[in-house]
Amino acid sequence: MKTTYIAGQIINPRVDYIVFSKGNQTLDTVKLDRNNFFHYQTDKIKAGLYFLKHGESQIFFIEPGDSLLIHLNTIDFDESLAYSGRGGEQNNLLIDLYLRNENENLNLQKWYTLSSSEFEHKIDSLKKRKINLYEEYINTNEVAEGFKKVARSSIDYDYYSKKEMYAAANRRNIENFDDSYFDYRKQIDFDQNELKYYYPYYRFMNRFFENLVCSKLVNQKPIDRNSFEYNYQKIKMIDSVVTSDSLKNSLLRQNAMVYLLNAKNAEEETKYFEIYSKINTDKKNLEEIRKLYEASIKLTAGNQIPSLALVNTDNVVKELQEIINAPTVIYFWTGHSAALYKNIHSRAAELKSKYPEYDFIAINTDTHFKNWRETVRKLNYNKETEYQLENLADAEKKLVLNAMSKVIIVDKNGIILEGKTNMFNSNFEELLLGFLNR
Repeated sequence: MKTTYIAGQIINPRVDYIVFSKGNQTLDTVKLDRNNFFHYQTDKIKAGLYFLKHGESQIFFIEPGDSLLIHLNTIDFDESLAYSGRGGEQNNLLIDLYLRNENENLNLQKWYTLSSSEFEHKIDSLKKRKINLYEEYINTNEVAEGFKKVARSSIDYDYYSKKEMYAAANRRNIENFDDSYFDYRKQIDFDQNELKYYYPYYRFMNRFFENLVCSKLVNQKPIDRNSFEYNYQKIKMIDSVVTSDSLKNSLLRQNAMVYLLNAKNAEEETKYFEIYSKINTDKKNLEEIRKLYEASIKLTAGNQIPSLALVNTDNVVKELQEIINAPTVIYFWTGHSAALYKNIHSRAAELKSKYPEYDFIAINTDTHFKNWRETVRKLNYNKETEYQLENLADAEKKLVLNAMSKVIIVDKNGIILEGKTNMFNSNFEELLLGFLNR
């Protein structure tokens, strides 16, 4: 076996390590040295796509014997990411394609008012530029077939995604599309195991199935993507269309996670999980979704808020249930994004001034106590309502901490009134008023 080397430097690191993975399987955790460099070598690499994760994540292609050097700055993660060494140039091409795709998609909406043929003409020219880049590279470099497949998939499936996005935006006008508009769907390969975690491919699959389901539920106004009916139809559609068990299980897992993270009806969640369990054939995925389902059920309205150990700024452990003495809004934040946690605290302060009947408890999800306490002191946050999780892993399981914007509302006895909401939702103040008027 050939030895493969991966090394590099992280500027402005968020933690003192990076994680390498293959799909959702962690391969290794590599420590940064005092200068934020990392060095990793292995003789177990097979040619293909891998992830590096350091707060955010990005994918790269590597072959046995490569010596890949990675440089990135977490302040501008994707844009700063640069590769060198053996295998570097092909990964620079992949990141270039990725950034082009993302920038194009940011501006795509302005073309949604065009006719289907005019829209196609616009995105055909975008695709052509990327194909030219790709062909120029493979014509001047010795490139493995596996890499060619990955690079072309980045171009093709992003192009297909753009067409699905246009179709979604013009769903009520589909009868006026050119007859050939959806011909690309005949080119979809539903058996691409190697690409099942590759963002352009995976994103397309989700958009494709969303459009199929929405076309089936077209008479429902509006279509609720968090509803049981929508998600039931989606997993049934995935089951009937996708031929690869591995890809099917991956798509089912993603859909189940999104549904359970947003579902609010215990009976419907149970029904959904039973259906998912019959369709899915991956035991590891089933166990993961089972745990999420069980935790999600406990966060539905009417249940007691789970017992959880918190630490205050004096480093004293308190139980979550112990500090609830009034109707309470529990929200979460991390020091990773100053703009976000300042925005969250500002919103909480605004709501507290409007609804003084509620207590607002802020829970930090980081693991560095001194840094958290210093942030609380520096920004003059109320120490009486600021806490940090004592055990992040335990809290993630019990409270299903999928996003920093997550909010739980409880009554004075710690009974959950709303287990899955967001302070920035348009109906959040209606919820607060409604619970007060009960």
